[in-house]
Amino acid sequence: MANLTFDLANDLKINRLGYGAMRLTGEGVWGDPPAHVDPIAILRRAVELGANFIDTADAYGPATNEDQIREALYPYDGIVIATKGGLVRPGPMQWSPCGRPDYLRQCVEMSLRRLKVERIDLWQLHRIDPEVPVADQIGALTDLQSQGKIKHLGLSQVTVDELKEVQKLATIVSVQNLYNLVDRSSEDVLHYCEEQKIGFIPWFPVASGDLAKPGGALEPIMAETGHTAAQISLAWLLQKSPVMLPIPGTSSLAHLEENMKAAEITLSGEIMAQLDAISTNVPA
Repeated sequence: MANLTFDLANDLKINRLGYGAMRLTGEGVWGDPPAHVDPIAILRRAVELGANFIDTADAYGPATNEDQIREALYPYDGIVIATKGGLVRPGPMQWSPCGRPDYLRQCVEMSLRRLKVERIDLWQLHRIDPEVPVADQIGALTDLQSQGKIKHLGLSQVTVDELKEVQKLATIVSVQNLYNLVDRSSEDVLHYCEEQKIGFIPWFPVASGDLAKPGGALEPIMAETGHTAAQISLAWLLQKSPVMLPIPGTSSLAHLEENMKAAEITLSGEIMAQLDAISTNVPA
């Protein structure tokens, strides 16, 4: 079984299988969830099952998600809350980067208020804004860090070159990029994070839909192991790299229970090789 803990920045020990809270919002990641979803119960159950790393963003709702986390988990005893900022949400499923320093400062101040903390353990720039100099964006964040409002900084959806550029300006402890069984276009970023001992947070970690259908690539592995497609996808991620920090999200208690059991699974070398061969989206 893979080592299931990670020392983020050699400072915060977290369980590598965390929980991504985005799906506790409404359709289009907008507003409150449907009436049948109990976000407070799901967040508390995630922690009971061992998730002490909770990922959110001010853009989820917007604001709704951070409010839910405060209500469910404050004062966060032993729990690391990672949030993000730097996107504007005009409406459902609309996301626009905004890296103006004054806006980033506002994002951090409002997250501090909603989460009811004096310092955010991990604050991640949701996207680098191509319209604003990187030095201006990171400068605003390191200023907030020096003021004690941010403990550690992370980035989201970046290339290796972008990460290296930012590292000249600040210490980066995490990267959150799209990565899963099907889409490994960030493989080079993962390898760089391994070299640098930077936590790699794969968003959309369970992308096994078509793979799990009759005749799909996961069907024989599911039959052989008795595990679900989601469990296999998450177990593969955990064994893939010691810096991998999956944050599967769900609004279903049943799916949450299923996902968290992935931490107990050890896949054989043969099955890992089969899973490694699935993706058609790996950079040369």
